[in-house]
Amino acid sequence: MTEYDRILADLYKGLTPLNKGNIALTENTELLGDLDLDSLKTMELLLFVEDSFDISIPVSILPDVKTIGDLALQIEKIVSA
Repeated sequence: MTEYDRILADLYKGLTPLNKGNIALTENTELLGDLDLDSLKTMELLLFVEDSFDISIPVSILPDVKTIGDLALQIEKIVSA
């Protein structure tokens, strides 16, 4: 399993409680469009990510994060830096 795949698996676990529509989670699942994350749920997700990966998410990357795959790529960049 690659680092990216491990990150994806962890994101799927973290998103499960926020996935009220029981949407199938894939790399292409849109955080806002498909999962309908409001600002509070988005903050919960970011806190989960920061705690799980022991990183700090810079706010400047958020406009580039549309899908779960986008978020996984950003986490991978931060972790490997």
